[in-house]
Amino acid sequence: MTSRDYTEIKTNVEDGVMILTLHRPDKLNAFTRVMMEEMIDAFDWADQDDSVRAVIVTGEGRGFCAGADLSSGGNTFNAEARGDREGAGGVDSVDWSDERIRDGGGRLTLRIYESVKPVIAAVNGPAVGIGVTMQLPMDVRLAADDARFGFVFSRRGIVPEACSSWFLPRIVGISQALQWTYSGRVFSAEEALKGGLVQSLHKPDELLPAAKKIAKEIADNTSAVSVALIRQMMWRMLGADHPMEAHKIDSRGIYALGQMDDAKEGVTSFLEKRPAEFKLSPSKDMPPYYPWWEERKYS
Repeated sequence: MTSRDYTEIKTNVEDGVMILTLHRPDKLNAFTRVMMEEMIDAFDWADQDDSVRAVIVTGEGRGFCAGADLSSGGNTFNAEARGDREGAGGVDSVDWSDERIRDGGGRLTLRIYESVKPVIAAVNGPAVGIGVTMQLPMDVRLAADDARFGFVFSRRGIVPEACSSWFLPRIVGISQALQWTYSGRVFSAEEALKGGLVQSLHKPDELLPAAKKIAKEIADNTSAVSVALIRQMMWRMLGADHPMEAHKIDSRGIYALGQMDDAKEGVTSFLEKRPAEFKLSPSKDMPPYYPWWEERKYS
């Protein structure tokens, strides 16, 4: 399967790479609950489809994502006034386990965080509010040289969402994170580059090819199981309290994968001076210790 039917995003798989395009161009791809649900579904699909080796997220038209759709006016962020959250709990009895009441941006970023496929942002235009915070759990962020960014929450009377108080300081450092979120100002792609938010800037017509080049290098040369484990190891170790935690997971990984066919193929192909042909897939060949972070629930 190379595509699915969605209303506010588009997906297409080419040469092992899923292109996920936010598709409300007449609204600068403003974020809605429908877009959230469709993006989560697309990441579910990508994780289960072994033909997908990486995901690129970009926007249709001249914007990446202009933030939350504000068309409902002053009650946009008022959960008590929204029909789609009826019954989720009153002011004094909110049930935070109920997904209807939890921040939709956070539901999306947590799903991206759980991805077993690498995720690349190709930021083709304005990206503010959830338009920028949804990028934070993505692994690589590239931007068009005319893109603009803004953590505008303080100017809307709310706070940063989408788990950005966890992600943003880890990516750009606490001082830069606070400067951008305190002020709520919109800033240039060049400032985003200098601040460490994006990896590189590109002319608009060169942006998607640059993202595809990164994705294809992964798809063509690596073990899918190795990449899936590396992604989770790197992200989850950001919260570890001692390098010993990484040492334990590294050791379990080397022990388990060293007995699997991809490791044998990786070494043999090197010795025979030929491209490797890795066969294992994350959907059915992950080692027994995965997902290791679930162990804490029972200890």
